[in-house]
Amino acid sequence: MPERAAIKAEAARLRAAFEGAGAQPIEAAILQPAEVLLDLYGEDIRGRAYVTSDALRGEQMLRPDFTVPVVQMHMAHGAEPARYTYAGEVFRRQEDDPDRASEYLQVGYEIFERNNPAASDAEVFALIADMLAPLGLRAATGDIGILMAAVDGLNTTDRRKRALRRHIWRPRRFRALMDRFSGRLPVPESRAELLADLDPLANLPPVIGLRSRAEIGARITALHEDAATPPISKNEVALIESILDVRETSHFALEQLRDIAVDMPAITGAVDRLAARLDALGALGVDIETLDFEASYGRTQMEYYDGFVFGFYAPQRPDLPPVATGGRYDALTRQLGQGREIPAVGGVIRPGLVVALGGQT
Repeated sequence: MPERAAIKAEAARLRAAFEGAGAQPIEAAILQPAEVLLDLYGEDIRGRAYVTSDALRGEQMLRPDFTVPVVQMHMAHGAEPARYTYAGEVFRRQEDDPDRASEYLQVGYEIFERNNPAASDAEVFALIADMLAPLGLRAATGDIGILMAAVDGLNTTDRRKRALRRHIWRPRRFRALMDRFSGRLPVPESRAELLADLDPLANLPPVIGLRSRAEIGARITALHEDAATPPISKNEVALIESILDVRETSHFALEQLRDIAVDMPAITGAVDRLAARLDALGALGVDIETLDFEASYGRTQMEYYDGFVFGFYAPQRPDLPPVATGGRYDALTRQLGQGREIPAVGGVIRPGLVVALGGQT
């Protein structure tokens, strides 16, 4: 098929360009252990991955992306600092849109660098921006770390903070939790009846399912404790909403976030990291005066991003997914590093979309 040949040729060119930037080419198995991905993302991953199994290896998933196996490889064997590149198919289930590809090529560039995360962020973004410049794409950027820092700074319980952090990547659920924890939404009637019972376990029918009576009791105790927790203040809710509403060019977004940090000091460190990143981007020739920044950008992507995030879009083809995406995933190295961690950032380009847009980098 000529089109597939053109896509593979474009993938080879992209990977060669990343190698020219100092990246070591690597490979990753197409079948990945499902247990690792389920531990990271929970059962939600089943909705967007192809799952299979065999008698010896248990559940396996067709590779949904490269980041997890690359991190595993680096944490087990990699030296520091390190730059990697790869090219190969990834697989995503499509249940709502039959026109979206369920198998496509990705070419990626990943940096594991401890000393200057801002410079690494800028390097990945600027390199991909330069490679895609002939296509006239629109760049979007954000920073999940700012919202995470804001949640960590809330004057509420650790349990509520953990719940909010867990659902940062699910905007509707996150907003529902904020509404509930701030008292803007009443406690559901069924839960109110349960909490009104002084000894709810005494009225439980025989336990059916995987949870024991002790686990159910612990959950009910947690609900009681949450019901007795004071609501998150209106001022803190307003500050969270102000952060999520930031959508400007990077220079003005930084000013807005610095203003918010005056009333919410918990985000100061994250805002300082944004400032350092913008300085590093400017030093590489990126026009930060026109670079878009949206504080909520990236919240529906894979859940390993915990800092800088970006994407490149074709304004003339709004029907297409992003041509390139990427971001920082420090926490993922901590989860997979078995006691070790290292700051890491990377990005991927879809060569099929480059070809569809008539381009060749």
